[in-house]
Amino acid sequence: MMKGPKKWRLFALMTALLVFLSGCGREEISTLIPAGKVAQDQFNLLILSSIVMLFVIVVVTIIYVLAIVKFRRSKVGEDMIPEQVEGSARLEFIWTAIPIVLLLILAVPTVYSTFDLADVTAMDAQDEDGVAENLTVNVTGKLYWWEFEYPEQEIITAQELVVPTGERVYFNLIAADVKHSFWIPSVGGKLDVNPENVNTFYLEFDKESSELEEGVYFGKCAELCGPSHALMDFKVKTLNREDFDAWVAAMQEEQAAPSETVAQEGQEIFEQSCIACHATNAAGAAPGVGPNLTTFGDRTTIAGFMEHDEETLKNWIADPQQYKPGNLMPNPEEINNGEPFSDQELDALAAYLMSLKVEE
Repeated sequence: MMKGPKKWRLFALMTALLVFLSGCGREEISTLIPAGKVAQDQFNLLILSSIVMLFVIVVVTIIYVLAIVKFRRSKVGEDMIPEQVEGSARLEFIWTAIPIVLLLILAVPTVYSTFDLADVTAMDAQDEDGVAENLTVNVTGKLYWWEFEYPEQEIITAQELVVPTGERVYFNLIAADVKHSFWIPSVGGKLDVNPENVNTFYLEFDKESSELEEGVYFGKCAELCGPSHALMDFKVKTLNREDFDAWVAAMQEEQAAPSETVAQEGQEIFEQSCIACHATNAAGAAPGVGPNLTTFGDRTTIAGFMEHDEETLKNWIADPQQYKPGNLMPNPEEINNGEPFSDQELDALAAYLMSLKVEE
């Protein structure tokens, strides 16, 4: 049996380990390294509430320790009866007023921030030419991926959101199937994504993601939505306004046919088997059953979480259920006349999909 001193040493070691582990993390997924006004405001509320809670803990602990020390039996004796304070108006006022003040300190900035974040009246603002003054993105959560539509720019993409820095970006959130939750930890709190009910809010991105380790911020679904909920990730690329406008212009152009023979063969297979669910042009495309693949070659992941290389892509196409259970992508046999894709067909499809790029 472990003796008392050893127990305390083990407890101290585990406490220190937890403290060190709490500091592990990366900027692109940390709520403690805010990357925008919304995240900063929410971080400030976190700090304020932590200070208030720490104040309460310290005061209560001091009173508790003083009571133990001052009124210990060896000092005051067994027959000592402390002063009775029942019915003291002064004490009743003190321990009623202090919690009210603390609650007000927490409530006022929280309510203000909540209503400020819900203020989306500027979403519909237009200039003299009738052009929207602010960027709006329609986000649709689907099992288990994200679709991003830019209605003013008339383009659609999926899995990797691209936004400008230094300005508000407004979001319309809706689900195509079950309830999801849209969350970019380093940029702002989550918001529910419901079927048949549009939720609206805004975020601000003040740091370009190119400075980050993987060149992106990370987003997640924060609502349990099925067997692959934990794999419903997406990425966010933030660009300065000039680069963002260039990206939009590239997305609006008709995508050129692949030049390599193997990629051309892949395009033929794609148009025979995959085109019913996937589009390869962002401009003018309608929301699809499957993700829009216009920027597939530019992406950093496959299916939101796997390594972005041809071998992984071929494995994904051959058996999507193995890697993302419950997703709606059919197995090859269902779209290829009952036969799996051959190795040659998989090579061609992978070459074609990796050639789909809009970034130089």
